[in-house]
Amino acid sequence: MIPICLITGFLGTGKTTLLKRIVEENRDRKWIYLINEFSALDVDGAMVSEENPDVVSIPGGSIFCKCLVTEFIGQMTKIHEQHGDAEGVVIEASGMADPRVIADMLKETQLDQHFELANILTIVEPRSFRALIHTLPNIIHQVEAADLVLLNKSDLFDEDRLAATEQAVRNIKADANLVRCVKGKIDFPVFGNSGSHAELHGEYAKCRDPNYSAFSIELPHPVDPSTIETFILENEEAVYRVKGYILSLEGPVYFDYSKAGFSITPEEPKTKFGLAWIVQGKTAGRIQTQASALARER
Repeated sequence: MIPICLITGFLGTGKTTLLKRIVEENRDRKWIYLINEFSALDVDGAMVSEENPDVVSIPGGSIFCKCLVTEFIGQMTKIHEQHGDAEGVVIEASGMADPRVIADMLKETQLDQHFELANILTIVEPRSFRALIHTLPNIIHQVEAADLVLLNKSDLFDEDRLAATEQAVRNIKADANLVRCVKGKIDFPVFGNSGSHAELHGEYAKCRDPNYSAFSIELPHPVDPSTIETFILENEEAVYRVKGYILSLEGPVYFDYSKAGFSITPEEPKTKFGLAWIVQGKTAGRIQTQASALARER
């Protein structure tokens, strides 16, 4: 049986940073990495595949959605057939995923004959967690399903904020295995089995969830990142995530926004210049139109 480690966490909590560290520290292992992007622009897959060629990307929705389950089955079947000697599969799920469905999914598709769900890890961060649990129930489900909860970015907040976030986690799961960390730096058994996950049951995500919408905008011309940043702040309630590569006047940068804040760093692009957006469904048309207009400004 090939063990599976499932990594979950809302947008911007640090899943990809953790995944890149796992890849870097386990280059000699026969591990396969499957990355699920909610947006069609595969930013994370391109970043991680630079570190390890055994990366499979499934962009354009959640692997726990009926629309993508066929592709998920196909990719997992291919892993079994082509990498039968794999020592494990690490899956980075979309930030909106409800991981409780994975146990049923493996059983229903008979993938449980080849794969074993060994570990579920979720990442939370202090800035947004307590607010988001009141509007996005899948964040609660991520904590409920987790064998290990990482309180990431703990160096950026005071003790009161950290303690309040930890209490909010324990209000959801009193016996949560909860650990503070910085940039996902923590030693843990990636495929450590804490017990059966047979008790997990969830609903498949809707193919067209009215709460979310994703789109991508190409940026072939130089753009001032501060213009994008200002626009996001003006629409902060409606925008969940923006990430990708921008050609700024000073050179290429990686632009990343989530409810945890902004990060804009000089970096050579791993994909074409453009930004992937995830926004509230009801605002998607307006946000996409206005963001596209910004991209055309020169």
